[in-house]
Amino acid sequence: MEKLMIKGGYPLEGKVQISGAKNSAVALIPAAILADSTVTIDNLPSISDVQTLSELLEEIGGKVTLEGDTLTVHPESMISMPLPNGRVKKLRASYYLMGAMLGKFKKAVIGLPGGCNLGPRPIDQHIKGFEALGARVTNEQGAIYLRADELKGARIYLDVVSVGATINIMLAAVRAKGRTIIENAAKEPEIIDVATLLTSMGAQIKGAGTDVIRIDGVDKLHGCRHSIIPDRIEAGTYMIIAAAMGQQVLIDNVIPHHVESLIAKLREMDVVVRTFDDQILIESGRNLKGVDVKTLVYPGFPTDLQQPFTSLLTKAEGTSIVTDTIYNARFKHVDELRRMGANVKVEGRSALVNGPVQLQGAKVKASDLRAGAALIVAGLMAEGITEISGLEHIDRGYESLEEKLLGIGAKVWRENLGSEELERVETT
Repeated sequence: MEKLMIKGGYPLEGKVQISGAKNSAVALIPAAILADSTVTIDNLPSISDVQTLSELLEEIGGKVTLEGDTLTVHPESMISMPLPNGRVKKLRASYYLMGAMLGKFKKAVIGLPGGCNLGPRPIDQHIKGFEALGARVTNEQGAIYLRADELKGARIYLDVVSVGATINIMLAAVRAKGRTIIENAAKEPEIIDVATLLTSMGAQIKGAGTDVIRIDGVDKLHGCRHSIIPDRIEAGTYMIIAAAMGQQVLIDNVIPHHVESLIAKLREMDVVVRTFDDQILIESGRNLKGVDVKTLVYPGFPTDLQQPFTSLLTKAEGTSIVTDTIYNARFKHVDELRRMGANVKVEGRSALVNGPVQLQGAKVKASDLRAGAALIVAGLMAEGITEISGLEHIDRGYESLEEKLLGIGAKVWRENLGSEELERVETT
């Protein structure tokens, strides 16, 4: 196992190239199951979740080639192979295999998903949608069994706005008979991206990106070629890094509209933000102002940026309040920030951040993907050297992390964990 070393305090300048969206990729790859011929997906991020999903498609008989940022899937020989354990435990998005395999084969056996531990994230809305379409769903020995004689379109109202449930129901419904209407659907750009792929495959989908999506099922879907949208969360993370330590940092290959809520908060903090067609230029302010932030479903402030943004607020003047309405367990990074000298207190679903505080380098551990991003932001701001373990979480979502940071002047490198450090990490 490795640890990421950061020598903080260096001003950052240059350009960061944003990769394809992780949260699109993990849905688009399972969606390829639904086709009857070759699907090619371009602009894939080189992250461990992509590799894991590619291997899962091979497990069910698909022929998969991954060259650079292009994945080619030949689904013709796929079968409904049970996937109760193993790789499905490595990532949360393995649940998209449920909708895709149910749509294609009318049955599936998928182990309960893994991924970051962010507290209760039930899949009850997914199951509600599958059952409305005519599937029988049971939980047997830690795996979800889905069976259907046939799938029929239905009107489905989501009790909670859920990106995962919206996409999963779409995946199953495109091969169902008749019309499916998803009400109170999530509106994230990644949903539009998945709908674009499915439409290119021959699906009939209207309303993606609004709270009502209409799907007219079809008998067959054909292959296509699709390019993934830029990753708005990766872009947002580097925007926060630039706001923390940047002189002038250009974020390239980004859709500014997708990060409008973050742009608004950075400007409120007195960070200079200039937007162009597919680029954003960030100049950090000398004296940052504290702001209050509440995470909301899109187009609100993303929960995936709450943790790195909390790190940035330790540099801001006054008291800031960060409230996460999406995941109540998304403050595990706070204890690690305290190790570095941050003045942060958690009260229920909110964190109170008092600043400015000069953070100090320390040995810290990433408990999940975006907590890792928060510690990277903190390490870049801190005096001295910060050692971050738990890199397996960070590698799930950020492509070429060190190269991109080195490219704008950061001092970062990896080292192997020593035996004593490895024992300490494994027991915490």
